[in-house]
Amino acid sequence: MAEPKIFELNNRSMQVKVSNLGCTILSLSVPDKDGNLGDVVLGFDTLEPYQKGLAPFFGCIVGRVANRIKDGKFSLNGVDYTLPINKPPNSLHGGQKGFDKVVWEVAEHKEGEHPSVTFKYHSRDGEEGYPGDLSVTATYTLTSKTTLRLDMEAVPANKPTPVSLAQHTYWNLGGHNSGDILDNTAQLWANHITPVDQNTIPTGEIIPVKGTPFDFTTEKQIGRDIQHVGLGYDHNYVLDCGDEKDSLKHAAKIKDPKSSRVLDLWTNAPGMQLYTANYVNGVVGKGGAVYNKHAGVCLETQGFPNAVNTPNFPSVIVQPGDKYIHNMVYEFSVE
Repeated sequence: MAEPKIFELNNRSMQVKVSNLGCTILSLSVPDKDGNLGDVVLGFDTLEPYQKGLAPFFGCIVGRVANRIKDGKFSLNGVDYTLPINKPPNSLHGGQKGFDKVVWEVAEHKEGEHPSVTFKYHSRDGEEGYPGDLSVTATYTLTSKTTLRLDMEAVPANKPTPVSLAQHTYWNLGGHNSGDILDNTAQLWANHITPVDQNTIPTGEIIPVKGTPFDFTTEKQIGRDIQHVGLGYDHNYVLDCGDEKDSLKHAAKIKDPKSSRVLDLWTNAPGMQLYTANYVNGVVGKGGAVYNKHAGVCLETQGFPNAVNTPNFPSVIVQPGDKYIHNMVYEFSVE
């Protein structure tokens, strides 16, 4: 059995702490406009609170299938599968013990100019109700002074299976302990969202954001229209209009006005859940900081939610021998 540990990636410009427990980013420190390093992710100082289940998916990779599956059911090749209903009435983020709650093997840890760490996990046939054995790898790399890259791959061994991994870090560019993110601005390269029913399951429609509170096609404060969307944003955006760089699409740009820190996110995934920490309430995190509602923003690039039950959504089924590949690049700067 692998032991849960914390690994540091440091290139003298930024510092990241990650664990093989759930491939979790515990901290990520980048400079502000004055060169001061600040930790911009919500989390805990030690692994114990994560192990005790106190984290609402802080920093981790979720799977085998991210987001919600309606009623915890799907059919594949004529076989019905039933999943744990861990967020009634649906199955969420892989079930009771998804990829975020398991200890991954440490395949490689490199230091130097482009430090990296690679984690591996073998998900067995029937685990959390999912079909077939699945070999998963995740590699975090500091590819330049202030850029973090995450490469996720998964190969089914013997049965077709849905696969959709997501990185669930809660970002607060003002610093993890700086209060809410409502004055941060966001720009999303998405002209459409997938609207949801009362159980937050997509209806199957794909609707334009233009003229709605969901429109982030031009930069605006996250808090500007948030009172018009219920508890806050928790919606899948269709990444359909981003410019490309190194075969990844521009998905999001978040900016904190006080520190001038900027995060640009690039991905090859078709969708992205924008989640504004609507259910975070009084979580005591690093250094005793108290995280409340809207204390961070999640930019979870993903396959569309409930795609397994929605024929008009891009398929998340991966065949044996084929490879699921999900790349994300987090580019930090100041402006």
